[in-house]
Amino acid sequence: MTIAAVGGAGPDPRLKGIGLMLIAGVFFAGLDTCAKLLGATLPAVEVAWLRYVVHIGLTVIVLRPWRVPALLRTNRLGLQIVRSICLLGSTFFNFLALQHLQIAETTAINFACPLVITALAGPMLGEWAGRRRWIAVGVGFIGVLIVIRPGSGALAFEAIYSLCSMLCNAVYAIYTRRLAATESAQGMLLYSAMVGAIVLIPALPAVWVPPSGVEAWILIAVLGATGGIGHFCLIRAHGFATASLLAPFGYGQIIWAVASSILVFSQDPKMTTVVGAAIIIASGIYILHREKLVGGRKSAPRVDGKTR
Repeated sequence: MTIAAVGGAGPDPRLKGIGLMLIAGVFFAGLDTCAKLLGATLPAVEVAWLRYVVHIGLTVIVLRPWRVPALLRTNRLGLQIVRSICLLGSTFFNFLALQHLQIAETTAINFACPLVITALAGPMLGEWAGRRRWIAVGVGFIGVLIVIRPGSGALAFEAIYSLCSMLCNAVYAIYTRRLAATESAQGMLLYSAMVGAIVLIPALPAVWVPPSGVEAWILIAVLGATGGIGHFCLIRAHGFATASLLAPFGYGQIIWAVASSILVFSQDPKMTTVVGAAIIIASGIYILHREKLVGGRKSAPRVDGKTR
C-alpha cells in the first residue's frame, strides 16, 4: 500500500493531513519571527497573552460561536484544559528562548518534538513504536545535544527554555490527537486561546509594558493570526492522520526558520545547528519510513481520526 491510496479507494485522506502539517509549519515560522521581534521590547508573558487575545478575537469573528453554540460543547473538558495549558507552556517557553537564541536554533531543538511524540504515542495513544524507531529516537536526541552543545556555554541556560517548549509541545500534540477524533477543530481552537489568555491574566500587572508604535501593533496582529491559523491547520491535520505519521513533516518549518534568521535578523545558522538539525530530521524521516512499512503489513488498513 502506498500513501496515495487506501485499498484502491482513491486519494488517501492522510495526504490532506500531511499538506495541512506543512502549511502549519509556514505559519509557525511566521509566529516565531513576530515573537522574536516583539520580544526585543516586550516581556514574554505579555507577548504570549497578546498572541492569545488576538487569536480569540480572530477566531470569534470568523466562527461566530454565538450562532453555533455547539462549538463550545465538549464531553472532555478536562482534556481540553490540559491540552490548552500544554500549548501555553510551549508558547511561553518558546518566546523566552527566542529572546536569546536564533530562530534556527529554537526550531532545531523543537524538531525533537516528533521524537518525543513517537515515544509517547504508545502509552498515550496506543500507537506503539518498534525497536528500530526507538533507536531512531535515540539518534535524534544525539542531534539535539549537538545543537545545544552542553558544557560549551554557547547556548547556556536559555536552551532549557527551548527544551521545555519542545516537551510541552509534544504533549500538546498527543492530546490534540486524542481529542481530534471526537472534538471539533473549531472548538479546540477556541478553548486553547481562552485558557491561555485567562491563565496569564494574573501575571500581567507585574510585567506589562505598553506596546509603542504602529509597527508593534501590526506585529501583534500578525502574531495572533499566524498562531491561530497554524494551530487550526495542526488540529485539522491530526483529524486525517496519526501523530507518528504527521510528525516528521513538521520539519519543513526549518526552511522558513532559516530564511527568517537570514533575511529578517541577518543571522546565519551555525554549523552545529545545521548538523544537529540534519541528524534530527534524518531520524524523523526514518521513523516515517518505519511507520509506512509497518502500515503496509496490515491486511486491513484504516485511516484514523476522521474529521468531524
